Amino acid sequence: MTKHEKYVRETEKLLPEIVEPLGISVYDVEFVKEGTSWYLRVYIEKEGGVTVNDCESVHRPLSDKLDEKDFIDEMYILEVSSLGLGRPLKKDKDFDRNLGKMIEVGLYKKQDGRKEFTGVLKAYDKDTLTLSEEEGEQVIERKNISRICEYVNWDE
Repeated sequence: MTKHEKYVRETEKLLPEIVEPLGISVYDVEFVKEGTSWYLRVYIEKEGGVTVNDCESVHRPLSDKLDEKDFIDEMYILEVSSLGLGRPLKKDKDFDRNLGKMIEVGLYKKQDGRKEFTGVLKAYDKDTLTLSEEEGEQVIERKNISRICEYVNWDE
């Protein structure tokens, strides 16, 4: 486990006591470098949607806990937010929640002459996922996926 993975795991341990009383759940936690800055990002969700007040209600106590525990060596910026529309699928629980639903998949290299697929997620395992499209089923190797997210119909 890298030290950055440790930062994420340790942060995840702090979150339940903060979010559960608020009726909020944690979607994801990441520690990433963008430009010259490190970011500790916590993505939250709540039935009915996440408000700015929800983000603040998690940010303040989490910031205090992180200062108290002081396990992150790098200087970083803490961000708490909602993923909004078109959430990425990263973990098994994300794939489980989207079984039978429309998703969008982008590929690094073309498959059947295409790099973009939209269809119903029928199945997945550690190596592949199966999408059902109007033209039939597509089995896509996960190592070829550049992005995968919930489908957003902008016409609705």
